[in-house]
Amino acid sequence: MAAGFASTVVEPALTSLGGGGFLLAYDATRRAATLFDFFVDTPGRGRTAAALEPHFIPMTVYFTASEQVFNVGRGSVAVPGTLRGLLRVHERLGRLPLCDVLNPAISLARKGVRLNHHQAHFLEILNPIMRLTPRSRALYTREGAPFASGDLLRNPGLADFLETLPRDGAASFYRGKLADQINREMREDGILTAEDLASYEVIERTPLEVGYRAHHVLTNPPPSFGGSLLTLSLTLLETQRLGELSWGSEDHLTLLVALQMEVDQLRETVRLAPAEVPPEARAQSVHRLRRAFRGTTHICVSDAEGNVASMTNSNGEGSGFIVPETGIMLNNMMGEDDLHPDGFHASPPGERVSSMMSPTLVLRDGRPRLALGSGGSKRIRSAILQVLTQFIDFEREIGPAVEAPRIHWDGEKVQVEPGFPKAITEALAQRWPVNLWSEREIYFGGVHAVVPGQCGASDPRRGGAIETVG
Repeated sequence: MAAGFASTVVEPALTSLGGGGFLLAYDATRRAATLFDFFVDTPGRGRTAAALEPHFIPMTVYFTASEQVFNVGRGSVAVPGTLRGLLRVHERLGRLPLCDVLNPAISLARKGVRLNHHQAHFLEILNPIMRLTPRSRALYTREGAPFASGDLLRNPGLADFLETLPRDGAASFYRGKLADQINREMREDGILTAEDLASYEVIERTPLEVGYRAHHVLTNPPPSFGGSLLTLSLTLLETQRLGELSWGSEDHLTLLVALQMEVDQLRETVRLAPAEVPPEARAQSVHRLRRAFRGTTHICVSDAEGNVASMTNSNGEGSGFIVPETGIMLNNMMGEDDLHPDGFHASPPGERVSSMMSPTLVLRDGRPRLALGSGGSKRIRSAILQVLTQFIDFEREIGPAVEAPRIHWDGEKVQVEPGFPKAITEALAQRWPVNLWSEREIYFGGVHAVVPGQCGASDPRRGGAIETVG
């Protein structure tokens, strides 16, 4: 939990106590896993139907070789769950006093964080959002300009708020003074209400499980999208002799693209859980695969006792709205189109929003062999799938598997990172439109992974880091 709280300080463009997330925990004593769901809820309790119309501000985020439009502003804010989620996990599984867990985050927020290249880059590409309101400009810009690498980023308001948690918990944020302030400021053009905040609860779920190559893969269950799409991918891939191919070959990449296209098609025509895919639809997908064959952060932790945790947390890209006196930017999850395939605000208030986040554990003989997860919006499942299959099917070490170039089918073209042989990318271009990137980038996710008892791997695309505590 200490890493979770600290991440909200040092990665403000990716995560926040005003966002939502999931933690998949494996208890070595019970040999059982639990998924803590503290993702966001749809807002609007106590509001009239007319007041639920979204009030969005479209913002275009430019990556190196692509772009994506995100909706921000007060109307994009969903009911936040991260603060309550981190406190619940600490209550259920934590051993250290909460004040000790919070101390690193408090120190970082008060003394400041010297930004590295990746942290500064995130703030730069999200600068239109980070300077949207007076409070966000004061925190995350210098006279409207983004911070640069080497600059010191402080958030004393967040430090003050964190210091209240050992005695107050989440009471003020969800039911007290802060909840009232949020409610007042949201009345103008937002949807979030005090009733939404007071009603929010963390949900403990049974992980979604699928067998794959003598392993058991545990991940995020419905109502989230990401875990179901990942397990559906593995179910289809189980029918293919992936390990007989050469990693990065034309056949391998062709199979990956075809697989991603099939999963996208099944998502549009049937339910998401693999068990609910009709046998005839699955058989048709397998047949097509054989023909084709010619502002998120993630933390993994394992300890000496065999306990493992995989946590993904996100603020979306942020709404631009800072909760008064806290330094906490609220999320923009109601404005992310991939989380709302039936349309914005199609679900009634109080429902858990689906997510692409997929904290994942791989078990063999009942013991964790790999913990991993990723940020990256729509690219989360493709990033996790490519690392997982390299580790299992191609028996690659986890470090090279994480650093290897990736591909992603975006619905129109194959996005391809540099690093594959030119002949291979040219062969792909004979089948589908290809966009070849000039450098590896955060667009393709940020997979962080731990092999319990052995080693870990951090994704250089997102400035990941590994720490061993003796």
